[in-house]
Amino acid sequence: MPPRYPTVGELTARAGALAAAYPERASLRRVGRSRGGEPLTLLTVGRGPRDVLVVAGPHANEPVGGATALRLAEHLVASAPDDGPAAATWHLLICLDPDGARRNERWLEGPMSFGRHFRRMFRPNFYEQPEWLHARSEAELLPETRALVDLQDEIRPFLQFSLHGVDIGGSFVQLTRPLPAIAEPLARSAADLGIPVELCPFDAFFWPSAGTGVFDMPPPSRRDQFTAALSSSHASTWYHPYRYGTTTAIVEAPMWAADEISDASPHPDPQGAMTGVARLTERDAEFLAEMADRVRPRVPAHVAPLLRTVDEFQRSCPSLVAEWGPESFAGFPGGLGGFNRAQVLALTIAARRLVLRTAGMLFQTVEACGPAAQDVRDRLDRFLTARCAVFEQRCDPRWIPVENQVEHQFRVVRAAFELALPQAGEGKAAPSGRKTAPVRA
Repeated sequence: MPPRYPTVGELTARAGALAAAYPERASLRRVGRSRGGEPLTLLTVGRGPRDVLVVAGPHANEPVGGATALRLAEHLVASAPDDGPAAATWHLLICLDPDGARRNERWLEGPMSFGRHFRRMFRPNFYEQPEWLHARSEAELLPETRALVDLQDEIRPFLQFSLHGVDIGGSFVQLTRPLPAIAEPLARSAADLGIPVELCPFDAFFWPSAGTGVFDMPPPSRRDQFTAALSSSHASTWYHPYRYGTTTAIVEAPMWAADEISDASPHPDPQGAMTGVARLTERDAEFLAEMADRVRPRVPAHVAPLLRTVDEFQRSCPSLVAEWGPESFAGFPGGLGGFNRAQVLALTIAARRLVLRTAGMLFQTVEACGPAAQDVRDRLDRFLTARCAVFEQRCDPRWIPVENQVEHQFRVVRAAFELALPQAGEGKAAPSGRKTAPVRA
């Protein structure tokens, strides 16, 4: 059987086994609990003068980060104490959202197809994602968010990694402080492992780029995201430790590669393509709203989180589609009419996967309603089959083996560390905000 993504239980067990096998190099402690009572496990490796924080699993449907964190830990315990990455203290939070991750475990073993993935995946709505600080008061922070923020305040890392796994597209890196030289090792690793580098990802569409696939977070006064998107990078756990001099690197490794995502050649009709995507997205949103309304009175409590995400899509869809008119891109060279193939595909993917994620979670909601909702289930099943087929035809995706996703993310993290170390002042210990010594779990 080919390598697969580890489950939450497997991540915890492997981290514990590693700490037990190397007690002089590694320790394990619980830094909090999830809303569902799951322990938030921190694996600390090394005793170097600087602290690095690695956050895996910030998005529940992106499981590669946990595997990468373990790959890093295994590498670190095998390294000499004063050799490369081992010259720091590495804190590896192996899964920030274990509750959400467990909901995704039904598709982790495969087969890896669009149809199976979108019918079984789960991604909580924006306000239930622990990576974001939102506009909450301190008392209103999610327990997972509270645990991460407290950890950041405690160790004050000079470098933080947030490990993500975009479902379709290419690899890219987002930074809260410039690290332009990372573009070369990113490209080298991607080429070696058959992964495209994304030229203009939806998440960083308005961010300045210091090199191919590398994007610098703009200051709060500059446009950060699409207006319809609820997220703001400055109201995130990426930016929270900025006050300590921390550089945060968000490292994306795709599940399926879409090679056109790295194609800088001009698109023959970007305005026509985006108009078509917008109209189809509006029609699909109307269909999904109708299906949701038909089953809403019968939805069991245990699948309510799925329906909340469906409802969030319904609320945000009109404004998102409206933003894709030519006037939104007036600041780009040539405007919308000058878009290349990579830019058009990035926006297309953003729209279509949002529809498929919503349809898939609604499908699971309807399944939980039992035989009384069989008609709606059948209609959603046909919808998913048809839309997945069209999406595959448009993207021409190819599955990237899990071991390649992990290896790529591992290489980029190591390269970023080596590049950031001189900027931190090699030979001088960074200030530490640690309040307590690590406690073994």
